[in-house]
Amino acid sequence: MQIKVMRQILEWNEDVSSKVRSILQEKNIYMVNVMGSPGAGKTTFIVNLIKYLRDKGISSGVIEGDIEGTIDAERIQKEGFPVVQLNTEGACHIEAKSIENILPYFDLDKLNMIFVENIGNLVCPAEFDIGENLRIALLSIPEGDDKVEKYPLLFAESDVLVLNKYDMMQYFEFDEDKVLNDTISINDDCNIFKVSSRTGREINSLVKFIEEKVKEKYPWQILLNKLLLWCKSRGFIEYVWI
Repeated sequence: MQIKVMRQILEWNEDVSSKVRSILQEKNIYMVNVMGSPGAGKTTFIVNLIKYLRDKGISSGVIEGDIEGTIDAERIQKEGFPVVQLNTEGACHIEAKSIENILPYFDLDKLNMIFVENIGNLVCPAEFDIGENLRIALLSIPEGDDKVEKYPLLFAESDVLVLNKYDMMQYFEFDEDKVLNDTISINDDCNIFKVSSRTGREINSLVKFIEEKVKEKYPWQILLNKLLLWCKSRGFIEYVWI
């Protein structure tokens, strides 16, 4: 009975995820699902990333997933980005139906990207398609080098692996080669970045990678944003929604 229920949930979720993709496609929005453990640095990572993307002419909103509370959403809002808090009240993952319900709370005509900070968990979030275009798995150095081996699904299903808090490598016995080999053995298409949100290490490389992904999906959107930024910088227009 339990297996049957899980199958029904997954089938229902896939159907709704397709609808989410259709909504985003219509609005030319690229959605990224960021997954990782509690304390891996997901919120800081997202805030820094969307700041860099804003400088590139890419406007982002955030869906902030937590069991309870609004701490991280308040922080994102203070940085000037549109954010909606999603409290799952005990659920260990976000489902596509929740994304569908949240999207109307954004002004989608003013966004190029949406980042979803999934619930802090290395197991459940990887099992659910929420309609995203890109999956990022965040693994921080202090968590240890055994996580890919212990929780393979997350890393097998992700397009990007970010080794976060890389500036702390000198303080931990972290076998980087093991993590890279474990990842490649189950996902040889995974793109790997060694990032420090504190120092800015490899943020630019990751931003360029994401910018290229958005450009592949919506080739004219990035050019239009850059043109609008240029017009604003020359004083031809006063405001630009990017």
